[in-house]
Amino acid sequence: MTDEITERASRVLDVCRAAGLMVATAESCTGGLVVGALTEIAGSSDVVDRGFVTYSNAAKQQMLGVPEAILAAHGAVSEETARAMARGALAASQAQLSVAVTGIAGPGGATETKPVGLVHFAAAKKGGMILHREERFGDIGRAEVRRRSVLVALEMLETLARF
Repeated sequence: MTDEITERASRVLDVCRAAGLMVATAESCTGGLVVGALTEIAGSSDVVDRGFVTYSNAAKQQMLGVPEAILAAHGAVSEETARAMARGALAASQAQLSVAVTGIAGPGGATETKPVGLVHFAAAKKGGMILHREERFGDIGRAEVRRRSVLVALEMLETLARF
């Protein structure tokens, strides 16, 4: 874990703790790295409820309730899927705050309209507030796409926890 990720994860935990918020993650291309960054910090159990690693479309549907129609119409790497994943993580957990990450870390899996480095994020808060963010990191290597995605996801959690 890099110092930058550890510092950001600590801030997320502090802000959520102060607000009395529990967190759930819904991760595809990051494969659990976001929840891993949070749980790397001692005492995180008072904030982290659970993490869902939903790499396949079937897992997105079964664990998070992402509608098949969204996946068919927009694909796994889309704003619509990220939003559905974030809402699904709230519905399937005791958390009041969630973040979802779905993207193409590479080196394969890209299409003409969805290049390597495209990642969609959504953060949701019970009560309806939801944020979306699209990043196009480029073909910077799988590990770097994933590292940057963890930082964005943590930033979104911190931002939404402050509302």
